[in-house]
Amino acid sequence: MRKYLIKKQKYTLLLIGLLAVSCEKKEEVGTTFDNNRINMVIADNFNLANLNAVLRVSGLDKELQKENGPFTILAPSDAAFAIAGYSKPEHILAERASVISNIGKYHTMDGFYELNKLPFLFNQELSTRGGKVFATHWVKGADTVLTLNGSRVVANNIPSSNGLIQVLDRVLTPYQHDKIADAITADVNITLFAQAIQRSGLKEQLDGEGPYTVFAPNNDAMAELGYKTVQQIENADVTELRKVVNYHILRDRRFIYDYILSAGPSNIAKQAMLDGNSMTVKLVPNPNSLGSFNGIVLRGIGNSKDINVVKQDILTGNGVLHIINETLRITQ
Repeated sequence: MRKYLIKKQKYTLLLIGLLAVSCEKKEEVGTTFDNNRINMVIADNFNLANLNAVLRVSGLDKELQKENGPFTILAPSDAAFAIAGYSKPEHILAERASVISNIGKYHTMDGFYELNKLPFLFNQELSTRGGKVFATHWVKGADTVLTLNGSRVVANNIPSSNGLIQVLDRVLTPYQHDKIADAITADVNITLFAQAIQRSGLKEQLDGEGPYTVFAPNNDAMAELGYKTVQQIENADVTELRKVVNYHILRDRRFIYDYILSAGPSNIAKQAMLDGNSMTVKLVPNPNSLGSFNGIVLRGIGNSKDINVVKQDILTGNGVLHIINETLRITQ
């Protein structure tokens, strides 16, 4: 009987020990969940609901919770997503998964990027999982400004336990074309200008390393200049056509906000073009915010009225494309 009691006590102690170990393990598992992971900080921010939906659809939320990183998330605000056509998380969920996955990758950086510590330079190349982005760190008046692909960073270096969040005022669009000439050819609104590039022999140059910025006149603008059809462009004098095209190209990467940052107190700047002539860039005041600007208008040396940018900041692998509603003219 005594042996039996001793054996029973041993089993009881062993069971208690196992239960204690089990409880300890449960407690350890419970304490490993980190509410300060980068995806949790985004989920808890009421202004980043659409980005949270992007992370969930793309599956990035699970990786950002599990992995130590560090990561830097470029986080468009909900207002930025609304501008891009996604005003509610439901719109994100209704979009094709491949589109949302590409957006998620393009806004995810592997590494710890404190953008405010970058040199004061324009368009410094950085890498995301979805391709290149270009960061500008500059001083405008009393403000120090950060931009990515021409969009403003409105809140920077929001910390988490495995990375940083940089809040943007626009959704960044992953570029679809490595060459700017291909982006021009792909846009149905500028087919006449695309043909003019081909006819003038400049496509090969635009397929080079660059970078280039092109202000491409839309089809109505080309028609007003006298090039109403592809056939008229094919029949045009190549030398004259090359002059037209060269005055719409510059050898640099320039987003619209770059001009806002670089213009002096007069809010007017000059931009040298590929042909050696300059165009005038004038800032457009923001009526809702005194002292700020929300765009630019252009004038060639032969233009008598302002030219509007109707589509801006189309990034390609070797440059930036903008579409304008008039042609830049050398002579009136």
